Amino acid sequence: MELDVLKSDPDIEICGLFTTLNEAFDRVAMHGVRRELVEAQAEAAGLPIHFIPLPHPCPNEIYEAKLGAFVAKMRDDGIKAMAFGDLFLQDIRSYREDKLTGTGIAPIFPIWGTPTDELAQQMVAAGLRAQISCLDPKQLPESFAGRTFDRSFLAELPSSVDPCGERGEFHTFASVGPMFASPILVIVGEIVTRDGFVFADLLSAAP
Repeated sequence: MELDVLKSDPDIEICGLFTTLNEAFDRVAMHGVRRELVEAQAEAAGLPIHFIPLPHPCPNEIYEAKLGAFVAKMRDDGIKAMAFGDLFLQDIRSYREDKLTGTGIAPIFPIWGTPTDELAQQMVAAGLRAQISCLDPKQLPESFAGRTFDRSFLAELPSSVDPCGERGEFHTFASVGPMFASPILVIVGEIVTRDGFVFADLLSAAP
């Protein structure tokens, strides 16, 4: 949804996407999504993707050094701002703002403050299709792993779980939506528990 909002703003030129990548597994850090699926997302969005490789495990000082080097490179390449999809966690927003202070790159939060119950319904209504790629079993039953983010999923969420997973209850992989020129075809593979989280291994179903 954040990308769709940014694309609709005539004052913003989107130059690319970025994410961290766990070098040991060649997957997006935390979400557990395979590199090739994120590359397919970027292609469908018509944007280049920048991967920030992280070791596994990754101490915080290494994480911050890697991110700092990436920010410096983006500044040298002429980037003026970075957008984040945070919704209401002020400590996370403050952390991003603090780390970008003095770098020459401004943080922007295009969907900040949007009520998450409304946002979740808006995304479904707009045609978003996503799969639950990772969840915290302490907050959400592991049977939700691999499910489709839709009205049925939202209706069955425990009342304690944010409908957008803002507190880390779950993470998703968007495969269809107005921000993509074409769908990313995926199937749900093995469900595994690792490091205290439940992961659904999403696989490309492209011919």
